[in-house]
Amino acid sequence: MNEHFFQCPYCWETISMLVDSSQSTQSYIEDCEVCCNPIQLHISVENQEITSFYAENIEQ
Repeated sequence: MNEHFFQCPYCWETISMLVDSSQSTQSYIEDCEVCCNPIQLHISVENQEITSFYAENIEQ
């Protein structure tokens, strides 16, 4: 597991999350721990290191 810090696309607060580095690509939704809005996450991992991390808001 790798800790990754990023900004929420809604409230712009810096938050952190643990990323499972055993999976090469991941895409899922997780709520912001500050404002509780849903964030769509797209993550790529190579050699146990995060190579791409993209967090976007979900258009309602």
